[in-house]
Amino acid sequence: MLTKLDQSGYEGVYRVEDAASGLRGYIAVHSTVRGPAAGGLRMRPYAAEAEALEDVLRLSAGMTYKNAAADLPLGGGKAVIIGDPAKDKSEALLRAMGRAVEALEGKYWTAEDMGMSPDDMAVLAQETKYVAGLGQGDFASGDPSPVTAAGVLGCMEVAARHAFGSSNLQGKTVAVQGLGHVGMYLAEGLHRAGAKLIVADTNARAVQEAMERFEAVAVAPEAIHGVEADIYAPCAIGGTVNMGTIPEIKAKLICGAANNQLASRRERMLLEARDILYAPDYVANGGGIINVAAEILKIETRAPWVAARLGRLEETMDQILNRALRNRQTPADVADALVEERLTVKAA
Repeated sequence: MLTKLDQSGYEGVYRVEDAASGLRGYIAVHSTVRGPAAGGLRMRPYAAEAEALEDVLRLSAGMTYKNAAADLPLGGGKAVIIGDPAKDKSEALLRAMGRAVEALEGKYWTAEDMGMSPDDMAVLAQETKYVAGLGQGDFASGDPSPVTAAGVLGCMEVAARHAFGSSNLQGKTVAVQGLGHVGMYLAEGLHRAGAKLIVADTNARAVQEAMERFEAVAVAPEAIHGVEADIYAPCAIGGTVNMGTIPEIKAKLICGAANNQLASRRERMLLEARDILYAPDYVANGGGIINVAAEILKIETRAPWVAARLGRLEETMDQILNRALRNRQTPADVADALVEERLTVKAA
């Protein structure tokens, strides 16, 4: 079922296959320096296995940085399943993936990500104890999406103070790209904060919901990055901030829930040249893994522990943006340096 691949810079990368259930996918363990690798399980209809492998490699490395930025005693890992969750997901397939996770004997803990739900995690839990994001149980954390959105909103307010002189989002126009679970919760929070919303998603129902609930204005997905807005919030796939889109971005602040928002390192300096403030994604979107970590670490007092950690995320974002301004560095470079300092020792 597991075939280990030779991948430099990773502690373990495995191809997963189970012919009986039709399972094909990958598990990547990037680092366990600070603790067991933790990161979600994603299911997407990748065009090719190479695309799935590239995704799991990027996402697992991102989880190492995200968990360190949140100062959690966890390393970074990720898993992906190749297939359309609306058509190809089955109990047999999920249980097969659970057996693959169990075979790693605790090096990797999984939870839900794109295309997955707490109910799906419950199926995996029939085959492995190394699963979180469950809907029931003594330490069950459930859907991490609301907590992810809360973390993004808090970090956006911090970044807004740096970009606009005030953390108050009242009257600010925010372009939300992606209205999945996290994007919709973020839109709800922004609406409560008094922001004006422009939204885009390939899911017409989600767009209609946002228009009805939040008085949002809808645009085509390919146009959302370039609309007249104060803040651009990528909340779907990565790489939407790239050499092609940056010249078209009119927002002065980028802060969203998507992973790997910058297509490469080249975008960092181009954003600086255009005076666009970038709030590092793996800091802003750390709320979900904090929520999951409470389950993995069996925290008895979940709510205050999670709230305190979200507050520390905001402090970390403020520290990064202050240091970037003081040292004339990009926020992404400062964030990477801060995380790399934390990766030199195992977390307490």
